[in-house]
Amino acid sequence: MIVIGVDEAGRGSLVGSVVAGAVSFPSGFKLEGLTDSKKLSEKKRQELYEQITNECFWSCAQSETREIDRLNILEATMLSMKRAVDQLQTQLKNKEEFFSVLVDGNRCPDIKNCRAIVKGDLAEPVISAASIIAKVARDRQMIELDQIYPEYGFARHKGYGTKEHLEALSRYGPIDGQHRVTFAPIKKLFRA
Repeated sequence: MIVIGVDEAGRGSLVGSVVAGAVSFPSGFKLEGLTDSKKLSEKKRQELYEQITNECFWSCAQSETREIDRLNILEATMLSMKRAVDQLQTQLKNKEEFFSVLVDGNRCPDIKNCRAIVKGDLAEPVISAASIIAKVARDRQMIELDQIYPEYGFARHKGYGTKEHLEALSRYGPIDGQHRVTFAPIKKLFRA
């Protein structure tokens, strides 16, 4: 049986995509230090990311800001997870084995043979690996966005609602197509 771990990054951010990672370990694969990506230093996350992407089957998918605002963050998160799993299953299509999908959280996207595990990124190494893939990919997006809009400080806060970010939003306004205008802190700042 092929086990696929799935997790997301960026769900609570005020800007950018929500990113999902999906990972499947090759037979006999072991990797020390896997845990929830948020509990790892950036350096350790990068090291594990390199090992995972070099030695495992993996994919990364996202739901863009406009999809988040149109669907809502929960549905957009589920969609990004489904996309990541679909991409990974396509990579593994030569395999005839049965797929089992383990998702961090309390809800599964519309995927067969899926089980949601609360705090799964702490309990299941394959979910921890997916967490690392999603977090590193999303952080890289925020670093790229910071190069275009340095006044917002995205490289530091990764788009979350920090004091620095909210002050920049108040000063410069939301970035069209990047900020999630349906999210409460942004709606509160820019009520028409």
